[in-house]
Amino acid sequence: MSEETLDPTLLSLLACPQDKGPLQLVRTETGDPVLYNPRLRIAYPIDNGIPVLLADEARPVTDEENTAFLTQV
Repeated sequence: MSEETLDPTLLSLLACPQDKGPLQLVRTETGDPVLYNPRLRIAYPIDNGIPVLLADEARPVTDEENTAFLTQV
């Protein structure tokens, strides 16, 4: 597993710690991968290829980012 991508099997097993729903792997404007929860409009960072699924590490997503992330799915 590299920093660029997550194994599809691992991605299918990951869930948002806040609402327990699925997450989507998307890229920010700078090309950084994040795990996105479109229901809560929050993004979790991926640090050196490792998802950081801590509620305190999640960041809110702007309207512009939300639109961009949804087009990637």
